[in-house]
Amino acid sequence: MNRNRLFQLVTPLALCAVLAGCEDPAKDKPRATVAPGSTTTAAATPLGTSSAAVAPTAAAAPAGESIAIDSAASSVGFVGSKVTGKHEGKFEKFSGTLALGGAGKPEGGKVTIDIDLASVKTDEAKLDGHLKAPDFFDVEKFPSAKFVSSDIKAGGEKDATHTITGELDLHGVKKTISFPATIKVDDGEITAKTEFVLNRKDFNITYPGKQDDLIRDDVVIKFDVKAPRKK
Repeated sequence: MNRNRLFQLVTPLALCAVLAGCEDPAKDKPRATVAPGSTTTAAATPLGTSSAAVAPTAAAAPAGESIAIDSAASSVGFVGSKVTGKHEGKFEKFSGTLALGGAGKPEGGKVTIDIDLASVKTDEAKLDGHLKAPDFFDVEKFPSAKFVSSDIKAGGEKDATHTITGELDLHGVKKTISFPATIKVDDGEITAKTEFVLNRKDFNITYPGKQDDLIRDDVVIKFDVKAPRKK
């Protein structure tokens, strides 16, 4: 290895000794379980249009209460990182529902989230444009991502109240994932909150970054959604 190449590799690692942002934000977060099977789709359906052609196969909607998520009071975000730092991001446009199962409990209920990927917003405007490009989300080809749960069970990792399993349709790939979440049912609202780690390469998002500043595969996914109940 020549001296210049060695310098390119060592310098970012040296910076990590003094930059707190170099620590992997996914280090202590629970990791989603991802089923090995996948289905590649030609393109995702834009948010707000019929998704019958690409909707994941899931159980029928439960007989319990189903409430629209209040997107203004909710957040859907992520944290990505590379050798020299991290970036926090969110999606400004999304919709979905939280449905209860029997006896008004989360178990046997259903969660749906539909995300407009072009609404991505991070702490750096230049990065926003890059995330929309083919290197990452490729929003012209895959304008939306969708999650539809198929099972909600009591109990979960890291003191979570439940474990949610369902199909995530992202970047033309559909896979079944499971992750812990805290779901609360109050008189005024239903809330669901989670932070878990997802490997972006499981969904064919493989852009490596610069040779001297590689992007980590693991991304922290963050959901904090609220659905107000009718009084």
